[in-house]
Amino acid sequence: MKKLLLLLALCVFTIAVFAQRRHKRYTAGPATPIYYTVSFPNAVHHEAEIMITVPQAPRGPLRFRMSRSSPGRYATHEFGKNVYNVSAFTDKGTMLTVKQVDGDIYEIPIHPSTVNISYTLFGNWVDGTYAGIDAGQAHLNMPATFMWVVGAERRPVKFRFTDLDKHNWKVSTQLKYEGGNTYSAPDLQYLMDSPVALSAYKQTSWDITNPNGRRQRINLHVYSDDSQQAIESFGKMVHKLTLEEQAVFGELPLYDNGEYTFMANVHPSVNGDGMEHRNCTVITDPFYKIEGNEKAALGTFAHEYFHSWNVERLRPKSLQPFDFTHSNQSSELWFAEGFTQYYGEMLLTRAGFYTADDYAQVLGLVVNAALNTPAAKKYSPVQMSNYAVFADAGVSVDAVNNSNIFTSYYLYGAATALALDLRLRSEFNLTLDDYMRQVWLTYGKTEKPYTIQMLQLALARYTKEPAFASDFFKEFIYGADKNNYEGLLANAGFLMRKAQPGAAWAGPPFNSVGRSRAGQSHSAAAAEGLLIATTVVENTPVYKAGLDAGDVILQADGQPITNQADWDSIINTKKPGEKVKVKYNNRMGVSEVDIILEENPVYQVVTFERAGQTLNKEQEAFRDAWLRSKIK
Repeated sequence: MKKLLLLLALCVFTIAVFAQRRHKRYTAGPATPIYYTVSFPNAVHHEAEIMITVPQAPRGPLRFRMSRSSPGRYATHEFGKNVYNVSAFTDKGTMLTVKQVDGDIYEIPIHPSTVNISYTLFGNWVDGTYAGIDAGQAHLNMPATFMWVVGAERRPVKFRFTDLDKHNWKVSTQLKYEGGNTYSAPDLQYLMDSPVALSAYKQTSWDITNPNGRRQRINLHVYSDDSQQAIESFGKMVHKLTLEEQAVFGELPLYDNGEYTFMANVHPSVNGDGMEHRNCTVITDPFYKIEGNEKAALGTFAHEYFHSWNVERLRPKSLQPFDFTHSNQSSELWFAEGFTQYYGEMLLTRAGFYTADDYAQVLGLVVNAALNTPAAKKYSPVQMSNYAVFADAGVSVDAVNNSNIFTSYYLYGAATALALDLRLRSEFNLTLDDYMRQVWLTYGKTEKPYTIQMLQLALARYTKEPAFASDFFKEFIYGADKNNYEGLLANAGFLMRKAQPGAAWAGPPFNSVGRSRAGQSHSAAAAEGLLIATTVVENTPVYKAGLDAGDVILQADGQPITNQADWDSIINTKKPGEKVKVKYNNRMGVSEVDIILEENPVYQVVTFERAGQTLNKEQEAFRDAWLRSKIK
């Protein structure tokens, strides 16, 4: 009852505060706002109290729910599991019946014209997808935080955050500031794409002017243990990066309210992530500080800022509008995420933060993703994009076979972008920059959602070679054919070669899970040796010998094996073609098998100079035209 009285008082106060401006801006009817009031009386234990006031509630049963997906994250996430103490009441405090009709869906069968809904949110996971609340911050991804009224998706929304002075918090968000502690969104789509970070963050800002003379503000908000001087120094680096990205497209997007904000959260307790939004990005880095880790941090900043063109405005039709009730499949992620991945890393080179040798290491990762992963050998970038509904930070209790059926559409798409850029430059004397600019002007600036067919048509028009565009998409987008990376990279004075020629290899390290949160095998005998907890990569020597998840390697050539280092030390004494006798344990008992080792297939990319080869004038000019700064 005490909580109800407090909520009722808060409800009356909220309506009074919001009403001061409500009738000046909104008329009665469907455009009447829905009001959210957010407080943090138990922040130290990761809880928030949220109240929703719904004036002019629709007739009939009123349904409200939590989301099951989040913009920029394509898999399903059960946000409803962190919501409890759900109740509803009238303006006079009369309790209303609330039925939970599904795990994350609630219904009020009978109600008056104004309904108040309250609930408690638990949040203790700071990244781009979930919510994290503690004594120092409230890091709120909207789908993980706020329930919404079914059927009222087009109604405007107003937020009021209480307790800001109590916690010494400032508000970082792309929501429109309405004065006081009040912010607004025009509808549900905008609301769910507008994260909020409440903390005592530090900030720095700069302006960028478009060719038409329009000036816009870029903000860097950082919640970390860095000094203000360190944030300002890092801001200068990010500023240079934003100018390089502007140079690709020729202009900045038109940001709502004239500004864009980097919302960074840096601490070992957070989970590494980056999440794009229309006029901001959330970046969480598990460093102690940005200072000393600037170069490592910049990659995420580069990637996410590129999304303010590619994804947020240059948007796949498959993601428009975003459906918050289930996963969102998109066949275009090789372009939306993969081409962004390519530019994010390459622009660090143009901006002077990577040397050519640094960038060569990145190119090696990209090439291996396309040439040395089982999935890329069998499946197309389109197919890998579709699998994002399971792979993009997706959670499963059971084990999955991702080692063999999935490769990252980030890297696969980046490899595709790399090949297209180098082919445009070498075969047509054109650039991927200008192709991206054409696609931006046609579909992004106009915010006309695109399809794969539209991207192919744009390439045909740009090259004036429809046959080239048709073949490229048939072979490398819809198909799993591979470009000649060795020859393409040589044009720019980069050498692709085996990373460890003549070195014996049994397969990649065991138990590498990447971004997957799938279940892993377990064994009571795990303490006796090296447990293979995840699916073995197919066509590797270990796979051919019949070992797989659940097996525990006990010995190799008679030597005890207790960890990956023990295993590697044995393999490193061998040559390709030699055998290693392995004793292992599983449910069938203890067995032995011979593994025939092969040469390590992994490639590396190095500059000609690093390889001791001479860079000719044509290669030097090609590399310079590709990787030099484009800031004018």
